[in-house]
Amino acid sequence: MKASAGQIRAAVDKPDPATRLYLFHGPDEAGAAELAERLARALGPEPERVDLDMKALREQPGRLADEAASLSLFGGARYVRLTGVEEAALEAMTLLLGAERAGNPVIAIGPGLKASGKLVKAAITAPGALAFACYVPEGIDAARLATTVAREHGLRLTGDVPQRLAAATGGDRAILAREIEKLALYLDAAPDRPRDADGEALDAVGADLGDSELFEAIDAVLDGRVAEIGSALAGLGDGVGVPLMRQLSRRLMTLAELRGDMDKGASVDEVLEKHRVFFREKAATGRALRRWNAAQIARAIERVRLTERALMHSGSAGEVLAEAECTAIARVAARARG
Repeated sequence: MKASAGQIRAAVDKPDPATRLYLFHGPDEAGAAELAERLARALGPEPERVDLDMKALREQPGRLADEAASLSLFGGARYVRLTGVEEAALEAMTLLLGAERAGNPVIAIGPGLKASGKLVKAAITAPGALAFACYVPEGIDAARLATTVAREHGLRLTGDVPQRLAAATGGDRAILAREIEKLALYLDAAPDRPRDADGEALDAVGADLGDSELFEAIDAVLDGRVAEIGSALAGLGDGVGVPLMRQLSRRLMTLAELRGDMDKGASVDEVLEKHRVFFREKAATGRALRRWNAAQIARAIERVRLTERALMHSGSAGEVLAEAECTAIARVAARARG
């Protein structure tokens, strides 16, 4: 079955034992992960999770159905999670959906799957499966998502707070949830004691630095100046890990768009003019475009987003994570520079 946004939220919050497969496809991997976490929580306290990858599915297609039918070692709830799902998983999925019994739900996340592909179509037509397309929310949808998530934490967003949260998190549901959790904690909000969250409250917990304060550090990272990373970050002070990762992600996303035009045949100068890059940033942006290819940019964006999420978890290594990631990315740029 092809699920709508409302249907999938209801389905993961109250799982139906008859549903064997939850297939989340589309580019919003963070959104898919958030739905997977909600489903896992709904299964009960500390459910057993079995992780399988594409290598396992290719070599043993029948293993997926076997794992879905196996009893938990601890006697509690159990589920199977698949990440990086590709079309080659079709045989394993077919065996799962056609098995005599299952019992344990399978969560499959395939950011690269196409809605027109055989795997998604198979999930849509199967009575024991739900397929949902995950896309990064933008504009009104992103602001609406912020309002919805906030309501679940007992917050009523006022003024332009929904739009500000949507813009600051880039539509990333995981990061949005963390920001709203911080806001709810600051205001002592909960579903049973709702609070209004205005711009002043957001300013108090956001601590989001402007581009100008972070530009030099980000420039050093993308330019491959590894030796300068430590001093550049030290100059920013404490508590800058999250805003640094956020701004670095935005810069990389801009580079990805510009690099896309270059890969279609445009020159660096043509791309800079077309996108009206700020004159003070033209030289640095031009150097980055000559150094970074599309695949490297995509991988860097993925790593930066993962680091930002890790920084928001309690008990993380904090600023050390941000510095380590900046150094790793700078080394990639340094190698590309030769």
